[in-house]
Amino acid sequence: MTTATTGTRTTGHAVGTAHTRVEGRDKVTGAARYAGEIPFTELAFGWFALSTAARGRVRSVESDAVLEMPGVLAVLHHGNAPRVDIDYVGMLGMPPDPTAAVFQHDRVPHAGWPVALVVAATSEQAREAAEALVVHYEEEPHDVTFAAGSEHPDAYSIPGPGGPGVTGKGDLEAELAASAVVLDAEYSTPEEHHNPMEPHAATARWDGGRLEVVDSNQGTLWVADELAKMFSLDPAAVRVRSEHVGGGFGSKGLRAHQVAAVMAATVLSRPVRVVMTRRQMFSLAGYRSPTNQRVRLGADAEGRLRALEHSSLSVTSTVHEFIESGAGPARVMYDAPAHHTANRVVRLDVPTPTFMRAPGEAPGSFALESALDELAEKCGIDPIELRVRNEPALGPVSGLPFSSRNLPACFREGARRFGWADRDPRPGLRRDGRWLLGTGTAAASFFAGAMPSTAAATAESDGTFTVRINAADIGTGARTALTLVAADALQVPTDRVRVRIGDSDLGPAMIAGGSMGTRSWAWAVTAAAEELRERLALSDAVPPEGITVRSDTTAAVGALTQKERHSFGAQFAEVAVDVATGEVRVRRMLGVFAAGKIVNPLTARGQFTGGMIWGISMALHEEAVRDRNTGAHYGADLAGYHVATHADVPLVEADWVDDPDPDDPVGIKGIGEIGIVGAAAAVANAVWHATGVRHRSLPIRPDRVLEAGVRA
Repeated sequence: MTTATTGTRTTGHAVGTAHTRVEGRDKVTGAARYAGEIPFTELAFGWFALSTAARGRVRSVESDAVLEMPGVLAVLHHGNAPRVDIDYVGMLGMPPDPTAAVFQHDRVPHAGWPVALVVAATSEQAREAAEALVVHYEEEPHDVTFAAGSEHPDAYSIPGPGGPGVTGKGDLEAELAASAVVLDAEYSTPEEHHNPMEPHAATARWDGGRLEVVDSNQGTLWVADELAKMFSLDPAAVRVRSEHVGGGFGSKGLRAHQVAAVMAATVLSRPVRVVMTRRQMFSLAGYRSPTNQRVRLGADAEGRLRALEHSSLSVTSTVHEFIESGAGPARVMYDAPAHHTANRVVRLDVPTPTFMRAPGEAPGSFALESALDELAEKCGIDPIELRVRNEPALGPVSGLPFSSRNLPACFREGARRFGWADRDPRPGLRRDGRWLLGTGTAAASFFAGAMPSTAAATAESDGTFTVRINAADIGTGARTALTLVAADALQVPTDRVRVRIGDSDLGPAMIAGGSMGTRSWAWAVTAAAEELRERLALSDAVPPEGITVRSDTTAAVGALTQKERHSFGAQFAEVAVDVATGEVRVRRMLGVFAAGKIVNPLTARGQFTGGMIWGISMALHEEAVRDRNTGAHYGADLAGYHVATHADVPLVEADWVDDPDPDDPVGIKGIGEIGIVGAAAAVANAVWHATGVRHRSLPIRPDRVLEAGVRA
């Protein structure tokens, strides 16, 4: 797996040069401690008991016998747990998911709902007791079925993470009727799960009247703010620490385990740790909703769009609204005189979905970019040329200019490196023994934003510098990237800079999410470091206590709202399909991205290729299936939930073109999520090129390939 970097490097500057992780040695030697490993005196352990009923009420919790078991300290449930407040709006502008507010009532809205927490002196004792706990239910009829088709009688639209539920301009039916070529197709994606390597873990304790939580999360201030509001505490009375995080992907916000740990620590007056099991994560850590999507396209004879409609239907729970905004990519990628998009949702008796790497964009790009490929076939136009012909001058929905839009450059560079010019567009012609070969491409985009953050930069008396910012490194290399940014802003070598992160006491800062973390933090770090450098120029010496400067980017980032800001990319895939077994293998992938200034090529490559590999997994493997009778999953573990493994991952290359954001002090846009966007569509389009058959439902399993057959 190799990567070339075409981005410009400035000699002598840290930003833009490959740098190993500053905490890498600690991680590989075990010196880095994660949330479930940090020792505490008199530590107790909590273990969830989850509902086996899919809907109804808890009639009784038979805790007496469990309390007599060795080591058991308490059994918390709706009858005895501390009361909490959920009538508030959180830091992200959303009300809390009531799933996190555990044990507040006897209602059971879905299978896997927390009904009790058993606390014991050891983890093994807590688990044994939780598994022995008997809970009686009054069960009610439930519905977990997400029917095929993009319409549902109970579907409705709400404002969601991707913007308004419905947008529209122009006369759609008239433009479709006047189009030379029309496509009307439905696409579907299944329920998918994050499952980061490190499970969700939290330890709570009270220390001198102050609540301290050691946690694995994507934003310590986010979790601290939610806990303070939920438990009616002064924000200054809550501290959350999360120094090392073994993956998050959108799942590590406020969850049931943190709240349960705080409850138990309050009741028992001792530290309590709660760690989710892998199976519990399938119902308590969120997931990507399944989607049913309909795309209607109308184009003239030259392939220029006259009509575009993209409708997406997803699932939410009965206790909390979350929308997987699959129609979002159409609002950025392509324009037409008639342009209509809709995100709708339907309530079912299932856990609440949540943010998952490229929420909306990942499933939405599969439908939209598959549809563009189908339209290119109908028009007899090369898929890349069709996309270039439909490059919009302004945001299709917002009407705002783009800060930069280098998607054509990504396609040009990608086509050159992938050998696209030699491709015969006719499907089903290339063979390698028993394998049919095909190539496909797709476009990608992801919003490039920034949020206000604060940072502190200190010049120490020994000539080193300490930068403090409440960032979260969830495996992305953010700590290292910020070291490079700070070194350049201070104009010193990287070995003279220490970066401290992951502590709510460090002050307000953006979470690690939305591909906005490093950009937001780097902005604040740069501002603090540059002001510190100016102050040092006026100082004769650094006092023993050092010199500290603090920044706040609230006013600066507010100016970003006047343009459309996105990272873009072009995905390419080659697949081999065994028509006898239905097996699909990806032989090579290439992604070329326009994603702002690349701070650290080494870790950036990992982000891009990691997303692309996840796209392979999305296209061919991932699918969580619910049992209609029980409301629970079949195989809620990493044995039953299939993901791409080493044998499934071929040569995956990532590259980029120069694309610095002119309004960002470092030029950053954001790279965490765009790698997965378009990847599944590129694979699916390559499968069509190999077999001549379109697959509009993911994953493209062997049985589906066999059932669909090969076009003669």
